Amino acid sequence: MVQRTSDKSAGIISKPDKPELGTIVPALIRWLGQHGYQIVVDSETAPHAPSIEVVAREEIASRPLCFVVMLGGDGTLLSAARSVARAGIPVLGVNLGSLGFLTEVRLDELYPTLEGIEAGRCGVEARSMVHCEILRNDTLVAAYDALNDIVVGKGTISRLNHCDVYIDGEFVSAYKADSLIVSTPTGSTAYSLAAGGPILMPTVQGFVVTPVGAHSLTHRPLVVPDTSNITLVVNTGAEQAYLSVDGQIGMPMYDGDRVGCRKSEFQVKLLRVRGTFFDVLRTKLKWGQR
Repeated sequence: MVQRTSDKSAGIISKPDKPELGTIVPALIRWLGQHGYQIVVDSETAPHAPSIEVVAREEIASRPLCFVVMLGGDGTLLSAARSVARAGIPVLGVNLGSLGFLTEVRLDELYPTLEGIEAGRCGVEARSMVHCEILRNDTLVAAYDALNDIVVGKGTISRLNHCDVYIDGEFVSAYKADSLIVSTPTGSTAYSLAAGGPILMPTVQGFVVTPVGAHSLTHRPLVVPDTSNITLVVNTGAEQAYLSVDGQIGMPMYDGDRVGCRKSEFQVKLLRVRGTFFDVLRTKLKWGQR
């Protein structure tokens, strides 16, 4: 359940350039204000909230918020989740896009859902994240947390990507593929699924290592416990590869770079009001329809 405090506060994070926000945001601010919430918004929401305090999305977790309302699609939710996970702030994802696999609340359900939060009827579902550290010449050069996946892909279209994979220090295989994905259970229904990986329930304590366009037919997706330390060693020669975090941020990778992946110490908390994981599969992915 959402923790109640005497000083209630909430944040609003929005997808940029959505014209409907001009109507949605002012109405949402009125509702939150009428229910005693102090409000902060990110810079994408600010044009529609002229009298509300603006906080950079990367800094919004520094505020003691009861929850964040995310207006957009799954991409915006991934960005918002990475921003607030360290503070354990729950996220209510309101779908303004098309698929909305993670953003299960439709716009017409926004206020009944908020009423449910006020009445203490809304549960919180914790989703695990993957933490990765990039070592170059044995020096840590970057670290990221992802809700969906970490992907090491080729930097050009001219050749396959080469990665040696180790699990807990034990050599697994030398992969030749377009990309190599390390996904969380949440990310198993994203890029990994499109590449032929399995669907994991969110409660499964594991990771999926999925090759994309593998050169060898014997290279299949691999499920490992989330207690594992997964190491990807990039073998590019003179060419460049690229690391992508949730498909949104990343960095170039070079020959000999090492990507260490393990379970993050942080979790994303999603506010859930109805349905099960399998309901979402059937509704959003048209999976198992009779």
